[in-house]
Amino acid sequence: MLIPTLREMPSDAQVISHALMVRAGYVRQISAGIYAYLPLANRTIEKFKTIMRQEFEKIGAVEMLAPALLTADLWRESGRYDTYGDDLYKLKNRDNSDFILGPTHEETLTVLIRDAVKSYKQLPLNVYQIQSKYRDEKRPRNGLLRTREFIMKDGYSFHPNYESLDITYEDYRKAYEAIFKRAGLDFKGIIGDGGAMGGKDSQEFMAITPERTDLSRWLVLDKSIASIDDIPEDVLENIKTELTSWLVSGEDTIAYSTASSYAANLEMASDAYKPKTKVASQNQLEKIETPDCKTIDAVSEFFKVGEEETIKTLLLIADEKPVVALLVGNDQLNEVKLKNYLGADFLDTASEDDAKAILGAGFGSLGPVNLAEDIRIIADRKVQDLTDAIAGANQDGYHFTGVNPGRDFEAEYVDIREVKEGELSPDGQGTLQFARGIEIGHIFKLGTRYSESMNVHILDENGHSVPVIMGCYGIGVSRILSAVIEQHARLFVNKTPKGDFRYSWGINFPKELAPFDVHLITVNVKDQVANDLTQTIENQLVEKGYEVLTDDRNERVGSKFSDSDLIGLPIRVTVGKKAQEGIVEVKIKSSGDSIEVHAYNLIETLEILTK
Repeated sequence: MLIPTLREMPSDAQVISHALMVRAGYVRQISAGIYAYLPLANRTIEKFKTIMRQEFEKIGAVEMLAPALLTADLWRESGRYDTYGDDLYKLKNRDNSDFILGPTHEETLTVLIRDAVKSYKQLPLNVYQIQSKYRDEKRPRNGLLRTREFIMKDGYSFHPNYESLDITYEDYRKAYEAIFKRAGLDFKGIIGDGGAMGGKDSQEFMAITPERTDLSRWLVLDKSIASIDDIPEDVLENIKTELTSWLVSGEDTIAYSTASSYAANLEMASDAYKPKTKVASQNQLEKIETPDCKTIDAVSEFFKVGEEETIKTLLLIADEKPVVALLVGNDQLNEVKLKNYLGADFLDTASEDDAKAILGAGFGSLGPVNLAEDIRIIADRKVQDLTDAIAGANQDGYHFTGVNPGRDFEAEYVDIREVKEGELSPDGQGTLQFARGIEIGHIFKLGTRYSESMNVHILDENGHSVPVIMGCYGIGVSRILSAVIEQHARLFVNKTPKGDFRYSWGINFPKELAPFDVHLITVNVKDQVANDLTQTIENQLVEKGYEVLTDDRNERVGSKFSDSDLIGLPIRVTVGKKAQEGIVEVKIKSSGDSIEVHAYNLIETLEILTK
């Protein structure tokens, strides 16, 4: 079998999942962001596909397969050919017609329904596919987490009304939870952003990336070591350094409540805002020269006030129109919230030249007072609570004091800030804490986003023509492999006969996704008795339904054990020096525990150990 393990971690890997997939012989990069899934990885992915198919069958989802090569006309019809951006692979055929490699298939499935469905009586329909997708990522990174070709499960449902969509959406939510639990993942369902997919309601499923500081979470001790307390302090320090040297690979920050089920992507998270009782204004506007005050901290220091008494003013360009965003002090703008509120396709930070041309000053001196009437001002909710605040005067090196919302400027007040740890959860229960996570699934209520733009209508029960209601449901199949390894990577620690401590990385696959159930190792392949016993055990295990990877290579036993730790199968059975007596060693990967059993009792022992 093609399992090209490496002695050392690859030097170009930054996260542990990427490093272990390469070192353990699961994947190999063919070019930037494009990977080959070698036999072990392919077996794991196929097992995950089986789990998905079993759970989707329960909710009436039917598997199909659409082409990956798509005519650009479909995407022009939906309006996404120009708006999707540089991530879209665009190409021409010999007739000079435009095509794309599909990054997702809303348009394709929509046109299929348009041609096949005419009446509400033919709905709902619920279909899905599992195939490779293509996105020309600018900077592919972190192994399978950000690639240019990836495997995805994308599902689509079509409905005569929103009540029907709600039922299927809930079915998918429950199916996703069942799938990820079976895959052995620690995950959260969170409020998500629809992004380029369109639609309003959506939920992301995030695999939580564990922190590297909990030694009991990461270390698997050999039977020669009773507990972590038996490891010398200098060795422990080296182990801690090894753990923290690998980046926590979560792509997104998750904000979750300490006392409720509330959880959201940081891009969508809110806090429990409570308006303050405003104090009547005491001061009039006054323009003050503020040399070298271009940051909130510098302004606060100059005026000897807290940052919460200042207004930060940002200039952005939304669909080619200027928009001013206001925040209190050093609060950070959440561009996703602002973009969603504006309903904009594009939102970009303006350049300093733009700021001077539109507002009359450079960065650090911008403010909301005396702006042109055609400039839209969007302020965070907290801004309306300010009295006699300080803001830029739209003249380089000057600020206004005595700035009061409502008196000195008008704005639209919405939640556009990025929440902070420790703030009150929006449901009033607990405080917000942050964790890092990997997006593994996303479900959307698309509504009529595609059916209206692509003219997909049906006759309802009253004979009226109405647009079809859609839902969309995705799982990143290939990135599941990364997420599982991030959570199930382990440092295996053992003590040599000389008393030296050794540790090395390996994978501890959950049972349902492990490429094989049992790793069967022959210590000495020149020992015919051992070879015969190995063959007998393999036959017995296979007959009982176990999937067995047999290592009968003519290699040193140390290399075989090292590869076994890397590969990460749940059970290792070693046929060694007691083969003459019919005795083998059984080692449980997750705990490091091992026992000796007679080959006749092996099946019974495994049934007990794998319950």
